[in-house]
Amino acid sequence: MTDRILIIEDDARLAAMVTEYLAESGFRVIARETATEGLAALHREPFDALILDVMLPDRDGFALCSEIRAASDIPVLMLTARGEATDRVVGLELGADDYLPKPFNPRELLARLRAILRRRKGAVGAAANALRFGRLEIDRGARTVRIDGDERSLTSYQFDLLAALADHAGRVLSRERLMDLVRGEALEAFDRSIDVHVSRIRSAIEDDPKKPRRIITVRGAGYVFARSQDADGVDR
Repeated sequence: MTDRILIIEDDARLAAMVTEYLAESGFRVIARETATEGLAALHREPFDALILDVMLPDRDGFALCSEIRAASDIPVLMLTARGEATDRVVGLELGADDYLPKPFNPRELLARLRAILRRRKGAVGAAANALRFGRLEIDRGARTVRIDGDERSLTSYQFDLLAALADHAGRVLSRERLMDLVRGEALEAFDRSIDVHVSRIRSAIEDDPKKPRRIITVRGAGYVFARSQDADGVDR
């Protein structure tokens, strides 16, 4: 089945270039120039991923991403001419799955898009359907995370990041290794974006995100997923 992609981008020439390039790669693409038109398209028909520009004529793309994420788990790849680290962090904190500053190589856009679509379809580590660690359940088939049976909200990227950590429970994984595991291919990426996603995951699954007991930071090395926890909160 052909993946359907929605582009919300007010630069008509850029939107046309991306549309043509993705269409040649086998995608069905629809482009809209404003947030209003983009939301109308999302409400009218289903899409497999969204490519969203930050600077739109009728609305801030960050605000639009936040609104979309509140109602949908559609993978979101944000585009912006502003490449500062703070802007990238804001986009990721609002629920974007990936972030690509302009100007960009269309091949990198395609690679990133394919990566988030693979994550959406559960291609990463699909051998096992569910992982259980005490009160925590990671259901690969349903792509859900539960604590004591209560579902917790994560983006597609965050789900796969948590699953990658859980797959390697007890082992320290560097940020670079985590990006390789989740993306499935080597891409230049914003290193500290992993920190933002881990923070969001901790907010969802930890009793006290400021004192995590499940996903532990190893200074200068990366992160480790604790297999078990004792009554005093010491990871083993």
